[in-house]
This record gives sequence, C-alpha cells and structure tokens, in this order.
Amino acid sequence: MKLSNVLSSVNQIEKSKFVNFLDRVCSEASHTDKELARRIRNIDGQIKDASSGEVTLLFKLALPLLTKEVKRLLALSGAQASLLVNILSRDGNCVAQVSWIERLYTKEWKAINEHSKSVKELIEQGSEPGVFDENRRLGIYYSCVKEAFQNDELNNREAKITDEERGILNVLANQLDVTAEDKVAIEHLVDPIDKVGVQECLNQLREIGLLFISKKEQTVYVPDEIVSMLYRIQGKQIADKHLLRILRTLADAELSNILKAHDKKIRGVERTQKIESIAKMGLSATQILAHDLHGEKVLVNVKKERLKQLIDDLQLKLDKLGTTLEERCELILEALNTSADREFNVLSAAGYKALFETITECMPKIVKTLRDEFELEDNIELDVERLRALSITPYDILYTLTNDEVKSLKVAMEITRRGDARQVIVEAFANATDKLIENYEALARRDLAALKQKNIEIAEADIGVKFEEVTKAIFEELGFEVDEDLRRQINTAKDKADILISLSDDDVIIGEAKTCKNGDFAKYSTTSRQIKAYVNRCESAGKRVSQVLIIAPTFSSDFVESAELDTEVNISLLEAAGLKKILEAYKSRRNPNFSAKLLTKGGLLKADLIAKRI
Repeated sequence: MKLSNVLSSVNQIEKSKFVNFLDRVCSEASHTDKELARRIRNIDGQIKDASSGEVTLLFKLALPLLTKEVKRLLALSGAQASLLVNILSRDGNCVAQVSWIERLYTKEWKAINEHSKSVKELIEQGSEPGVFDENRRLGIYYSCVKEAFQNDELNNREAKITDEERGILNVLANQLDVTAEDKVAIEHLVDPIDKVGVQECLNQLREIGLLFISKKEQTVYVPDEIVSMLYRIQGKQIADKHLLRILRTLADAELSNILKAHDKKIRGVERTQKIESIAKMGLSATQILAHDLHGEKVLVNVKKERLKQLIDDLQLKLDKLGTTLEERCELILEALNTSADREFNVLSAAGYKALFETITECMPKIVKTLRDEFELEDNIELDVERLRALSITPYDILYTLTNDEVKSLKVAMEITRRGDARQVIVEAFANATDKLIENYEALARRDLAALKQKNIEIAEADIGVKFEEVTKAIFEELGFEVDEDLRRQINTAKDKADILISLSDDDVIIGEAKTCKNGDFAKYSTTSRQIKAYVNRCESAGKRVSQVLIIAPTFSSDFVESAELDTEVNISLLEAAGLKKILEAYKSRRNPNFSAKLLTKGGLLKADLIAKRI
C-alpha cells in the first residue's frame, strides 16, 4: 500500500509519530538542502498540518537522510527490532493485524532458536587439523561476533554490535560464505533475541517512522516506500517474491550449481527443497545471476547469453540488454523492482478479478498456496482488493505455482494458444475485458440476448458488478488511476462506492456505474443519497472530491435537471455510449490530448465534443 493511502487510512494521532519523525529530519536537513527548505516554506513550515500529498512529497525529498537516520537508529535498537523489521518487510506482511505479526514473530523466533542449536553443535564438533570446512568457517564467524559484542564491556560500556562492526562482520560472512540463516542463528547464540515484547518493539519502530498502527483495527501498516527503504538498509537487491520468481524459472541443474557453489547438499534433494534452501541462504541476486547458476569455467559470453534467455523466460520488457555481464544483471534486477505497476496495468481491475476467480475455481488450493507463500492472515478473506493492497500482482500469483501446475491450469482453463503458459493465461483475461468493452452499451442496458449473441455468457445477477468492472477498465485505458486501495478503505458495509479515481494524492473523482434495463435511468433521490455518503467518506479520509461522475445507458430529463440543480455536490453525467466513444477517440490518436477536466464540466456531458477535443 502506498504511503499516501496509508496516511488516508489512519487518523491524525496514529500518523503523528511518523510526521514528527519526518519533521525532525526535515528541519535538520533544511539548513543545507535548499529544495527541501523551499517545500517546507510552501506549507508555512508546518509539516504537521501538511496534506497527505505534501507529506508524501517531503518523504521522497528527504529519503536519503531518512534512510541514513533509520539505519543508525535500527543499529541501536537491538536484535529484536532487526527480526521484526525482517518480518514486516517481507512480501505480504505490509498490512497485517498486530496479533498476526506476533504469531509470525513467535514462529520465526522458534525457527531461529532451533537452528542456532544445530549451528552450535557444528561449532562444538570442530574440524580436523588443516580442514577448512563449514564447522571451521562457522566457528571463526562465531568468535568474531562474540568479540564484537563483548568488547564494549572491557571499556565499561553496554555490550552491543555497532553499525561499523556489523559492516565488518558482513564482509567477513561473505568471505567465509556464511549464509543469512546461519548469521542470524550465530548472533542469537551470542546475544539472544527476546521471545516476548513484540508490542513494545512495534511501538519503538513506530517512533522512528517505520510503521503505522491503527488502534481501532489493531492493524499494522508498512507503506511500500518504507519497505523499499528497508530493503536498501538490509542490503536486499530485490523482493523475496522476485528472487523466487528467478529461481522457479531456472533449470534443476542450475539450482544444483547454486547449492554446489556454497557446499550445500544436492543429492536426493527435491526441486522445491532446492529453491527453499537457496532462498534462505540470503545470497545476493547479482551473485546468483552472474556466477552461481552457471557451471564451473563457463565463459562470460555464455553467461550473458543465458541471462538473455532468462530475460525472455521472465517476460521482462527491457529497452536494452546491456553490454557487460554486470550491466545485464543490473537491468534484470531493475526491471523486477519496477515491475509492479506494469504487471497491474496488464489487466484491468475487472480482468484481475476474473483471473483470480477462475484460478480459484480451477485450482482451489491456490488460496492456501498464497497464504503460505506470502504469510497471509488465515482469518482474513482473500480477494483481489486485499491482494492489490499487498502489492501482489497477477504474475506473482502464477509464479507461486510450479511450471507443471501452470501448464495444468492452462489446460483446465481451455486456453489452447501456444507460448509461455503464464503469459498466455494473463493475456486471455485481457482479451476477455476487451470483448466486454466492445459490447459495453449492451451491458449497460442489461441486454442478455445481445450479449449472448456475441458469445458472452453472464448471469443476470452479475451484470451490475460486471458493468462496474468494465467501466473501471475503460477509465484505466484512458490513463486514469483507478484507486482500489482507497475504495477499499472508505467503503463500509452500508456505503460502497463503485469507482474512485485518484487525480493526485489529495484529489479524487467518485464514479458510479448504473445499469438500466428499460428506458432512461431516473432514480435521482436514491443515487443522490449514495453519492453524498461517499463524498463524506472521502472527505473524512482527507480527500477532496473534485467531481462525481455518473455513467448510465441514458438519463431521464428529470434526472439531468436534478443533477444540474444540486448545490451540495458537483455532478457530471455521461451516457455509456458516450464513454465508449471517448475511449475509441482516445485509442485512435497517436498523442491524445485528454484531461480529467473534460469530465468535470457538470450536467450531461457531450461525448461528441469531448471526443473531438481528444
């Protein structure tokens, strides 16, 4: 979930810690940063009174300084804070209830404690003279960690590992080929991680601006921008889900090469176990791509060619391939790190929902697979809105399945087109949305016969929802940001807005999609009550409603007159055929000149004139 959406989700008290921390860092930095100082002057120096958009912009400007300060404070916070940060920054944990975080922490602590016992046994076994095996390497690293922790006591200071010492230990671990899993276990042996006190530690992390806690919902929010910052602090090049995506694309022999490069067992180890073991080792993605996956004495040109094939296998769209091995690795990682928006845009909101529902129907175990893969709460309903809030894309879902499972899914979906199975599955749902857009007017009129004639099978009870979803898809094709995160936040069991379009961090358009079977749409009083409730919900979340836009097949003259005379909200009306005409004009232009202002004139909009302006 984006920072701007999180700020809209929590109240003033709940976001005060973050704003206070940002205020302190910005105030200190503004003495030397002219641009930051100018931004602060624009809000009269009162960051605490800034809008969500202004706070988000200040965060971006101050990010290098914030990263440096957070890194310093985390180094002083101890092993428990480090473990919690590791949990909170993992895929799927950026929005979770406090009780769920506590359960994940307990599970992680037990795993670390058990593994530390195994590591201790290896260290105590020792090695034969002259043999530099894993026991010897772990023993050396253990001795160094112990020295780094205890040397402060010689100077009558509190025992701890400083940030500088940790940097040296990281270099040592890399040279000794000590995995991330073993590093944490050894540090737990030297400085045991507290088993309890998670709530206190969460509050400590909140003080340094790393998370928000909604008291009413007892929910922890870690914005996407902060997760990215934590990755940099942890030295992570890509998210865990993207590393797994790479590993699941590699051949069995290449997975074995990675394990062999680090003296790990490969004989009798299943493919899924290989992937799991590599993921836990904490290897850098660059090391895997440039060195480990290739066999011994493989030429650089052969490695580059293999990465070129990997780019195709991962369906990455790169402007260039890179001339050196290192550059090619960087381009792959950059493409994965910036893939979320592109992967969400491949499918409309309606297409994503249809894809998820179809996968769930063909392969019911996908829900459990996603819960396990992304550590999702077992008492929360899993739907597309929740997945989007957790930045889980359609491709992320398909990459949780093995290659064989994806092929079986393709067959079950009766998709016959050849090509990469994951790609053709996604494209099939993009095409399905296009077909509904072509028949948008019939959908608006609830004309089942016309839809059936075009081989579109929809139950009459589902037409309203489908019309809403296709309307969202049209707005997305027009370049608008259909904000499902915000819609999910403001909707209640009673008040449920159809569409929310974010024009900026603070300005929105509320959209209502209305079907009508016979005649013109005429229910103004009911519709008016609905939209005014949605406006109030948006304003309570700190958003300015620039316009309310109602889409229907046609409107009665009384409805049009009532909308024009309504003084409480600004209402624009647009007929379904008109919206489709605008989309066709937009798609026909090489450089369309289209602005949201064309939809905010009020009253019944003239689609013909708007189409000409585009």
